[in-house]
Amino acid sequence: MNDLDELIKIAMELQSIAQNGLTYTKDPFDKQRFERVREISAQMISMKTELPLEKVKGLFCNETGYQTPKIETRAAIFKENKILLVKEQDKWSLPGGWVDYNESIASNTIKEVKEEAGLDVIPLRIIAIQDRNKHNFPKFAYGIFKVFVLCYVISGSFKENDETTESGFFSLDNLPIIDENKNVYDQIKMCFDAYKNEKWEVVFD
Repeated sequence: MNDLDELIKIAMELQSIAQNGLTYTKDPFDKQRFERVREISAQMISMKTELPLEKVKGLFCNETGYQTPKIETRAAIFKENKILLVKEQDKWSLPGGWVDYNESIASNTIKEVKEEAGLDVIPLRIIAIQDRNKHNFPKFAYGIFKVFVLCYVISGSFKENDETTESGFFSLDNLPIIDENKNVYDQIKMCFDAYKNEKWEVVFD
């Protein structure tokens, strides 16, 4: 673990302590102390990542309640031994995104694929549930669980939208430039392995 990773880990712990403290304490002086701990954690991240402090606060210090990880889904869709990727800006990824408060893993996967790839799908099985900071780059100052879901296409076709400009199917040995924030090569390979193995067992950290 490099110095940046270690600092992020410490800042995440401070943020968690502060948020949980703000949730449960009834003492106004303790609330002030926990707010200051949260401020310090944001300053640590800002100093090391060179992100503006206000942006760090918006990403890192804007939640209430007990500190828990966020969840996102990523869909693995295959055709002729090629995997579907969608293009956002200049990089490609498996279609997916944050799980909305009123969605399940399955319904969120269906929604995200429809929005980003224009396809109607049936989620078949979970491939993996991974801790994002153990696999993806750059490291984030909060926890995220990534759920990879194998899907079957019913119908539909791609239409350019607010999020994605292109879609396509790619073989593992001919991938475009991928967005390592959303999926790294090993995660895409894992999806290929799961697709080929009917007895695949869910991978989890």
